[in-house]
Amino acid sequence: AIGGVIQIFTRQGSGDGLKPYVRLGAGSNQTFERSLGLSGGDAQTRFNLGAALDETQGIDATRDSFGANGDDDAYRNQSLSLNVSHRFNDDLQIGFSALDQRGQAEFEDIFSTSLPTTDFQLSSLSSFIDANLNDAWNSRLEIGHSEDKRDTGNDQPQAGADAFYSFNTYRDSLNWVNTLALSDNQQVLLGADWYEDRLRSNTDFVEDSRWNQAAYIQHRYKAEHFSTELGLRHDKNQQFGSENTWNAALTLPFNDDNDLILSYSEGFRAPTFNDLYYPDFCFSGFCFPSANPDLKPEMSKSYEAQWRSRYSETGALELSLYRIDLEDAIVLDQNFIPQNVQTARINGFEAALKQELFGWQGNLALALIDPRDRDTGHTLARRAKRTLSLDLDRQFGAFAVGTSWRAVSGRYDDADNDTELAGYGLFSLRGKWQASQEVAFDLKLNNLFDKDYAEATYSTSNGRFGYNSEGRTALFAVTWTPQL
Repeated sequence: AIGGVIQIFTRQGSGDGLKPYVRLGAGSNQTFERSLGLSGGDAQTRFNLGAALDETQGIDATRDSFGANGDDDAYRNQSLSLNVSHRFNDDLQIGFSALDQRGQAEFEDIFSTSLPTTDFQLSSLSSFIDANLNDAWNSRLEIGHSEDKRDTGNDQPQAGADAFYSFNTYRDSLNWVNTLALSDNQQVLLGADWYEDRLRSNTDFVEDSRWNQAAYIQHRYKAEHFSTELGLRHDKNQQFGSENTWNAALTLPFNDDNDLILSYSEGFRAPTFNDLYYPDFCFSGFCFPSANPDLKPEMSKSYEAQWRSRYSETGALELSLYRIDLEDAIVLDQNFIPQNVQTARINGFEAALKQELFGWQGNLALALIDPRDRDTGHTLARRAKRTLSLDLDRQFGAFAVGTSWRAVSGRYDDADNDTELAGYGLFSLRGKWQASQEVAFDLKLNNLFDKDYAEATYSTSNGRFGYNSEGRTALFAVTWTPQL
């Protein structure tokens, strides 16, 4: 996948007895957070069971009063999760996890007085078996099933059942990876994965299912003065055909504390069913597209040089210089519809510094990028060329305090670079008091200086406006972890 792989992780259990927890939080905009859980286990079996309910009245996302604008947009999410694993011996382990999230999100209808909402349910089931077949061969098999169900429509009492449309996607997946130790300093990974996507909706589509098959091999070599990685992956997609992608890396350790890493990788990303077929947004006779059935797969080639330095016992520095060449990059346009950018290039520099000084733990990160549409010469939409962040934290006995600052430069909201979004800086504070072994209190203050900023814009007959973001907010929470 290009730009990272999204995975859902559930909390892992501990191996030293039962550990229950309860957390209650309340904050600005009628925000309430509630969660509880139980984890535990022994040397062989571990589990974690959790439940949560998060609610907020939200804010008014729009800045004008056209249509139904002017009301707050609430959000509700309730979830259940389970993770359990069992180790039979040093060579065999199995595990199972389940996650279910469901709730409702309100949003604005800028064309009428309807109350549009999306009812959602996200769920996943997965299991694995991990076995050492001999001293040189480890094999791991993972099986998964996930569902994404969404019902969107008018939530007014007088609206009928036909005011909602459904769009549900399902995925079954299988991944098998084998790790073979050829020698003390050589390792080969051989694997295969498969998934099938299915689409169910009250709207008919030309394509409502597809599969993807893949096989891959990765070689790793580690010597005293250098180490290498070389890999090849072959994907066969039912809808978009076959593609080979390569990756390679060379690590040069100059000493125990400084490494230079040179890497190259290729990426292949097929559009999701949501990208291709999500139903048009229709209210009060107005319909606007939400997807693009003509999307092509996104291809990429990435080049990176990275320096990693552990220059002291309390400090570390990472510097990275990279270039990403994209073909048919999938991006959202000004109306949040996915489009292909024929050719794009992102040149970037990143620096990350970690340093402890006078008891304070500091993390400083800088990113400078030039995201460019190579056909038009324009900057890619909604990508800041400069970002800077700073985190400072310190422990004072039972008390912990911290602060964060993030600065983002101006961006363009459209592919033609006609609408510019102003840069902004956000400052936040946090604190925690461990009142006892079982009870802790924490407080978070976000956007402390109540900065008014926008991440995107929208348009009505009244003009073009920036979407509202949350101003100054506070959240106070108490966590109880009774000792059993």
